[in-house]
Amino acid sequence: MSNLYAFEATSLAGKPVRLDAFRGKVALVVNTASRCSFTPQYAELEKLQKEYHAKGFYVLGFPCNQFGKQEPGGAAEIGSFCQKNYGVSFPMFDKVDVNGAAAHPLYKWLTAEKPGILGTRAIKWNFTKFLVDRNGQVIRRYGSWTKPERIAADIEKLLAA
Repeated sequence: MSNLYAFEATSLAGKPVRLDAFRGKVALVVNTASRCSFTPQYAELEKLQKEYHAKGFYVLGFPCNQFGKQEPGGAAEIGSFCQKNYGVSFPMFDKVDVNGAAAHPLYKWLTAEKPGILGTRAIKWNFTKFLVDRNGQVIRRYGSWTKPERIAADIEKLLAA
């Protein structure tokens, strides 16, 4: 696989979504969880979505239960939580694994394209973020501790390119 647009994922509504629907857009792909100390980042991610969406930007949320079992609910529960608590309007997908043999193909590709510190491919925790340019190429990887607001300048550069 050569770019983001080669993949497909299942929406929280259970429908297949070809990621080429985001062709020509800048995207921030994030593995999320509802019961994590980083969960308040949903509010910051939503702020980025609202601020830059009209310019061609999307946050793409992928719930994951691999870290401390912090996303135990099903699709309906996840969607309700995100909407009720954070007003999430960006696309959210069905729960995926981001590490291991059962990792979603998108995450296998993302981690191969942008390994973490010391070349490790594994995602370390919830709210790891991958910034993807308009050509579907991974530009940068950010750890859980990187607040979404700190990514704004990088998003602006890609939107202006």
